[in-house]
Amino acid sequence: MKRLLQCALAIFILQTSGYAQGTLQKNDDVISSFGRLHSQQLLDTAKYFFLRNSADTALLCYNLIINTLVKSDDVEQQNRVIKALNNSAVLYTNMCDYRSAYKFLIDALLLSEKYNILSERAEIYNNLGNIYAQFRRYDIAKPYYFKALNLCQDSANIAAALSNLSFIEQKSGNIDSAFLYLNNAIQIKRSHNSKHLGSALNNMASLYQQTKQYDSAAYYFQLSLDKSRNNHQPELEAQTLYDLSNLFVEVNKPDSVVYYIELSGAIAAKNNFLGILAENYLALSKIEETKGNTRSALRHLKQYIELKDSIFNTNIFSDINQLQRLYEVSKTNQQIEQLVIEQQIKKRTIYYQKILWFTTLSVLLLVSSGLLFIYFQKRALNKAYKVLFEKNLEIIDFQKNSSETYRKKNKNKALTDSKQSELLDKILILMEDTSIICNTDFSIDKLAKLVNSNQNYVSQAINNTLKKNFRSLLNSYRIQEAQKLFSTPDNSKYTIEFVSLQVGFQSRAAFINAFKEVTGVTPIFYLKLMQQQV
Repeated sequence: MKRLLQCALAIFILQTSGYAQGTLQKNDDVISSFGRLHSQQLLDTAKYFFLRNSADTALLCYNLIINTLVKSDDVEQQNRVIKALNNSAVLYTNMCDYRSAYKFLIDALLLSEKYNILSERAEIYNNLGNIYAQFRRYDIAKPYYFKALNLCQDSANIAAALSNLSFIEQKSGNIDSAFLYLNNAIQIKRSHNSKHLGSALNNMASLYQQTKQYDSAAYYFQLSLDKSRNNHQPELEAQTLYDLSNLFVEVNKPDSVVYYIELSGAIAAKNNFLGILAENYLALSKIEETKGNTRSALRHLKQYIELKDSIFNTNIFSDINQLQRLYEVSKTNQQIEQLVIEQQIKKRTIYYQKILWFTTLSVLLLVSSGLLFIYFQKRALNKAYKVLFEKNLEIIDFQKNSSETYRKKNKNKALTDSKQSELLDKILILMEDTSIICNTDFSIDKLAKLVNSNQNYVSQAINNTLKKNFRSLLNSYRIQEAQKLFSTPDNSKYTIEFVSLQVGFQSRAAFINAFKEVTGVTPIFYLKLMQQQV
């Protein structure tokens, strides 16, 4: 009851401030009124407009939540911010703004990992998979759906993941697997009276259509259509009507094809469902072409091409891939450029020192001292060059070779001790799991337990094969993860303390020492240069 009153209050503010439902106006008074609401009230208000397809107003509420200060001990607010980011991504996906949607999902994922919150992570992975599915990159979408399924904590997310996997299997031609996933999803949704049952019924109809079982397909399409209308889901209704038109194309009923396309197009145009509207234009173009109406066919084809290009252009997908690469790994050339800059700084330092000393040439003692100082500085510079060169090769080698290749290389060196080689494989595989090694309490004892060995054997395997101790190996992996965080586009919000804790160091000093040992520079210097590059 309290939540309903809070939501009603927010809606009243909208009405008295001159807001038209579904239209976001740049009105400082309205924004100020929303700003006085508690974040939970904002979340409830956003949900109200979200369900009524008022995307702009919902996004305003979500944006106010996202920009609130989050305390490290305020779990409820952390959840609200992650939920706001995730729901904003869904709205941007519906508006075909996939670049913005992907960015919000990555931000939500980073926050959920930062605060170790799992409640929204399954839905985030589902939504990431949906973006790649829109671009027909099913090979990338499928692993995201499996991640979502493994993390699901409620029936709704389980059913959504199963439905998405069914769609991928259908597109891959694995019809039996698609039916299996989808039947399980429908059973779950029916048992919980889910409002998303309609989309699963639509997918089932598509499967029957693909297997030429047209009567069953028509039956499930009609069920999906009824559900979409009863639950006020215009996008699903428009999609189902369009799918019905395709069904009647296959059974050769042209009058029904035109009827359902026109219904679908009207709903899509009214609600700005650009993807569905584009497909309707393409279908109309084909119909007009069969009738011999070349001019009308070309007009509809032009409308289709313009919409399709605006929604699924290569630049957007390229941007999404770039965001993914920045999230997953820091680039080698950025690290190399950073080392080059450090070299240039040292060169300039030597240059200015030379000028300072040569100004005292009139005094022999100062000249001698100056020449001696320069000599030692040159020696120091040569040593610095050598260190930088070795560090450069180390970074390139680390980025170029995968851990699998590295393990194979170690196997060839230790063929006489298969047990040690096998143990090393397990160690290196586990060290790649940042969710484990970046815990502050991770130790060689825990590592030994995870690889089903003991501390002495683990230490011997690392020392004998990699020629380093456990702590050096752990630090190298943790520092690599820190470099990934420093390489993200929003790295300006990171502090050294935050990153050190994020990658598993218990103190700022220990992190700085380890970072400098691995990269040759301090993390503060590294972050500044990386911010300039980004």
